[in-house]
Amino acid sequence: MNDELNALRREIDGIDAELVTLLKRRMAAAAEIAALKGANGLPVLDSERERALLARIRKLAGEELSDGFGSIYSAILAASRSYQNALLGRENHEHEYNRGGKAMICGLLGGKLGHSYSPQIHAELGDYKYRLFERAPEELDAFFADRSWTGVNVTIPYKRAAMKYCDVISERALRIGCVNTVVREADGLVHGYNTDYDGFLGLVNRAGYIPRGKKALILGSGGASLTAQCVLGELGAEVVVVSRSGADNYENVYSHTDAALIVNATPVGMYPNTGRAAVDLRQFPQCAGVLDIVYNPARTALLLQAESLGIPCAGGLYMLVAQAKRSCEVFTDTVIDDAEILRIHRLLRQEMENIVLIGMPGSGKSTIAALLAEWLHRPVLDSDAQVVETAGMSIPDIFAAGGEDAFRARETAALAELGKRSGAVLATGGGSICREENYPLLHQNGTIFWLQRDLARLPKDGRPISQRSDLAALYAQRAPLYARFADAVIDNNGTPEETVRKILEVLA
Repeated sequence: MNDELNALRREIDGIDAELVTLLKRRMAAAAEIAALKGANGLPVLDSERERALLARIRKLAGEELSDGFGSIYSAILAASRSYQNALLGRENHEHEYNRGGKAMICGLLGGKLGHSYSPQIHAELGDYKYRLFERAPEELDAFFADRSWTGVNVTIPYKRAAMKYCDVISERALRIGCVNTVVREADGLVHGYNTDYDGFLGLVNRAGYIPRGKKALILGSGGASLTAQCVLGELGAEVVVVSRSGADNYENVYSHTDAALIVNATPVGMYPNTGRAAVDLRQFPQCAGVLDIVYNPARTALLLQAESLGIPCAGGLYMLVAQAKRSCEVFTDTVIDDAEILRIHRLLRQEMENIVLIGMPGSGKSTIAALLAEWLHRPVLDSDAQVVETAGMSIPDIFAAGGEDAFRARETAALAELGKRSGAVLATGGGSICREENYPLLHQNGTIFWLQRDLARLPKDGRPISQRSDLAALYAQRAPLYARFADAVIDNNGTPEETVRKILEVLA
């Protein structure tokens, strides 16, 4: 095997040498193009040319390799622009500057922004400052009069209000009736766009749902709803909008039980008010797809119900990244390959998802949680510790005072609080799987790992259930519940380091 492997590696080394030679030839041609552009006062970037080139490369690569080749050629184009700019004495990359020649300042404009993932996304997309502009309604006039910023994304509740500050509004944004991306051009004019359209269309395509000729029920009538209405209408769906008032409202929403697609375009179920859904999907027997624009938590109550019913569904994080990618293109007048959406989406999911550990009492959850947190630089959350803190007494004392039912009620309350957080390692009590209502609390933002350890190695000290139970019988009772909750099963009979590596392999 080693001989065969080494032969293949030598073949790859030879191919790499050929690629470097070809790339040098490409850069030489790029240098000649730079000279021609410099002599004629033309910019280095040709957006339409790059878009056409990337589309052609992806087609040549074929479906299986299109994303990977798209990313490779995006990097090649960026290197080519950098090289051409350097040859022309333009020390800084064009995408680092606005059309007026000043350093770009972009950001997110909204009422109550709280924690936003937009700065992280844009840091992956472009080389510009990205800030959060939290403003009250009476501050909008002053904000748009301020000429220090280059471009902003606009979120709740200003997507409609921002239109009056735009000198030019794209046809699509006019059709939708709101803007979510605003750019100040070099001539001082403010242009408004709707990149949520691109984001929602990407979400529909990712879900693989074909809405043509089918009823689409959109919950909510705000800016996000307007975008969804436009996209689905253009895709040929029969669109029905449900709002708090009007002919179609939440009191008569179940008159549309023939809906084939349900879209939540409201904040219902959004952090910190998780666990709520605007409708009960069981009342829609023909529903074949569910989309939720909410991205925190990763799985809203609506999406969790869709999963339980076997209905294909998708959350709003992909939409957020897709619209941000298009916004970055508008800010910088560059072309970014769609493969970047998938890369950043995967990166954010890994960062946002909790690592949840379940298993028998004494199976090593606390130990593994601490080591995972150390390796990944994440906070550790412990449901038993949360119960003790809120109760003001030890777990044995809680059992002594109120029995197991009292403890389980406190445990569910703890999981309701801890499960809505993100980016943590969460160690649960051995009986956390005993209540079905705990599953959505853990799964909404988490990947759940069942740690298995030989029964003979399970300690009983300080564990009321273990002390009074036959462990084999207890395991037989709980094993189906652990399996029901778990996304992955991890053997924890080796060293803690080995177990952590197994978990990280699953997450990779």
